[in-house]
Amino acid sequence: MHTLWKPLAMALVVGAGAHAAWAADCATEINGNDAMQYDKTSISVPASCKQFTVTLKHTGKLPKATMGHNWVLAKTADMQGVVADGVAAGLGKNYVKDGDTRVLAHTKVVGGGESDAVTFATSALKAGGPYSYFCSFPGHSVVMKGSLALAK
Repeated sequence: MHTLWKPLAMALVVGAGAHAAWAADCATEINGNDAMQYDKTSISVPASCKQFTVTLKHTGKLPKATMGHNWVLAKTADMQGVVADGVAAGLGKNYVKDGDTRVLAHTKVVGGGESDAVTFATSALKAGGPYSYFCSFPGHSVVMKGSLALAK
């Protein structure tokens, strides 16, 4: 019995680590900087996730009124309309129009050194999408964008 204790304990530790790693797959971090760049151009959401969390970190130093960034998710076909309506909504509304049903998820606008996170239900996503994420701060979506896909 005593000789089984160490292998059993090791299996429990390894199993717990595997569970923690699996849970981490339902979240990602993306960084935006003062050069209007995200550090990721694509995000893959595992089909096993019921919810997915995106944490946006602004790694620059400029304030949000000058070089703020957010993370907005929409169907690719809706991106330009969401951006245009977001500009009209202004910084006070995080450059996202109130009640815009085209927006599947979004963070608030953050400035240098700040971060925000959003968790959304993956049930709104369909395999094949296509979905885009972008910064809706005026002029940023031209370069600050990427694709998000529900993995099969």
